[in-house]
Amino acid sequence: MNRYIYKARDSKSGAIIKGVIQAENERAAGKLLIERGYTPDTVTEDTSGDSFFDKFKNKVTTKDKIVFTRQFSTLIGAGLPLSNSLRVLIEQTESKPMRRVTESILADVEAGKSLTQACAKFPDVFNRIYLALLKAGESSGTLDKSLRRLADQQEKDHAMVTRIKNSLTYPAIVLAVIIAVLVFMVIAVVPQVQQLYHDLGKDLPLITKLLVEQTNFLVNMWWLVTIVIGLVIYFVFQFVRTDSGRHVLARIKLNIPVFKSMFWRLYNGRFARTAENLLSTGVSIQDTLAISAEAINNLIMEEEIKEVSEKVKQGKTLSASLKELDYILPLLPQMAAIGEESGKIDEMLGKAANVYEDELDQQINTISTLIEPIMLVIMALMVAVIIAGVLMPIYQLVSQIQK
Repeated sequence: MNRYIYKARDSKSGAIIKGVIQAENERAAGKLLIERGYTPDTVTEDTSGDSFFDKFKNKVTTKDKIVFTRQFSTLIGAGLPLSNSLRVLIEQTESKPMRRVTESILADVEAGKSLTQACAKFPDVFNRIYLALLKAGESSGTLDKSLRRLADQQEKDHAMVTRIKNSLTYPAIVLAVIIAVLVFMVIAVVPQVQQLYHDLGKDLPLITKLLVEQTNFLVNMWWLVTIVIGLVIYFVFQFVRTDSGRHVLARIKLNIPVFKSMFWRLYNGRFARTAENLLSTGVSIQDTLAISAEAINNLIMEEEIKEVSEKVKQGKTLSASLKELDYILPLLPQMAAIGEESGKIDEMLGKAANVYEDELDQQINTISTLIEPIMLVIMALMVAVIIAGVLMPIYQLVSQIQK
């Protein structure tokens, strides 16, 4: 299917409309416009985005999707028809990949498909949670509310992940700088110290000998080190793509010291928030559990939640089923039990999600505060190695010469 930019006149209102349509050829595009009640003025093939570099810029980012969803919710809430809202989004969207997706959605909607069906063509952009909320919103006539919930959830989830990444960025940069300085000292300075001792006929201190051996190995076998590191990285990435690797990675996240509490709250909050949004729009409890399990993004917890789905299907309450799981924090089944008694389980899950998100914020701040002194200790240890292996031998030589 090719993309064609058209300018046409609406047969009913007489308004001039510009947009993009997908068709096999220019003639087919004109025929589709006529079938939709438009009189084509110009129909030209869209060749933008065919360059070499544009082919590598076709990924819709999380930020693009959040902006799209928020603007879409506002337009629908303002009373604009679905097609008109999509046209406005196409004009306002700065992201070319998101604009292409929106153009395809508009073409399918104008061809008679539902919004959910049109979005389902892009599983990499719109996941099952997104599609489920869209479907519930379309069927209940509350599409604007569903989109607003989606935008809120995406923003909160993106904000949490961003805060976690930011808390780890600073120590990662500091550690990289420390390692780079140490490598420079070992490769550039240590050989000069070795030559100095050799010229004077002196024996190297033990620590300096160890540094010299490491230097010789890195200088002579750098190619082997590079190959080994490359192979390790390659096989690790390949392994985590397998089911066994995903299980191992999921278990590490749930049990890693210091960070495990943070991951527990992240996953529990994500599950509770997703379940709240799905249940509040009328999605069944079975579909809610199945979709929320995937939203967690941890294979072990996903399997546990799917076990809950089977237990609920057999007649067991959600709260009792959640209480039996290893990685579900106590507040979640407690709030679910209150929701089951009051008939407001979605609201109770939302309150649980709020608590977990607040606790996660506090933990991220605490960990960020603790990381700085830890990095200072590591830096001090590395400086001590440099002093003991490089500066102290030079100082000893100077002292011997002065004597």
